[in-house]
Amino acid sequence: MNTLCIKGEVFAGKGEGAKFVKLPWVRKQIVEKLGFDPYLGTLNLRLYEDNVKTKRQLKKAESVSVSPVAGFCSGKCYKAFLTNSLECAIIMPEVARYPADVVEIVSSTNLREKLCLKDGDIVEVRVQI
Repeated sequence: MNTLCIKGEVFAGKGEGAKFVKLPWVRKQIVEKLGFDPYLGTLNLRLYEDNVKTKRQLKKAESVSVSPVAGFCSGKCYKAFLTNSLECAIIMPEVARYPADVVEIVSSTNLREKLCLKDGDIVEVRVQI
């Protein structure tokens, strides 16, 4: 099994990821399909150009689908790890204008606090493919 590494710069989002994770049907599916109760927010990473190409390779990895209720988009989740052991998942909403250079990470904990992250810090996420 190979490891796909995606590196990006932490940045403050608009709170859309938090709104999504707070939805009861999303949270329930993350618990059931990924095995952890998500912190009600996401860690946003802005990717550099070479990592945008790497993000496209995620299509080779096994994903978990988040099936929407009426009026919402679906999404794909990829089990991943930060700092080699912190379980998390990359969430990719399936919307037409979602930025190619952005990745959102969900975990059972507030990643900014746990890892003492601030905007501009570089983070590497590892996905098994």
